[in-house]
This record gives sequence, structure tokens and C-alpha cells, in this order.
Amino acid sequence: GYMWEYPIARAYADARITKIAGGSIEIMKMLIARQLLAEKKMR
Repeated sequence: GYMWEYPIARAYADARITKIAGGSIEIMKMLIARQLLAEKKMR
């Protein structure tokens, strides 16, 4: 556990969430690109 009364603990937790969200954005970009390429092949 973390001692949440220290600002550094909150900053660390926020940084971890941002990293996870950042990875999710990259995955979404990849999925969208795959979908667009698949649609282009079908034409």
C-alpha cells in the first residue's frame, strides 16, 4: 500500500494510470489501422 498523504504517492499512482491509458491508445490506433486496411482490401 501507499501512504496517500504524501504527494509523491499520488503522483506515482497517476503516472501509472497514464502509462496504462497510453498503451490503450496505441492499441486502439493499431486496431483502427487494421480495420481500415481490411476494408480497403475488400474494395
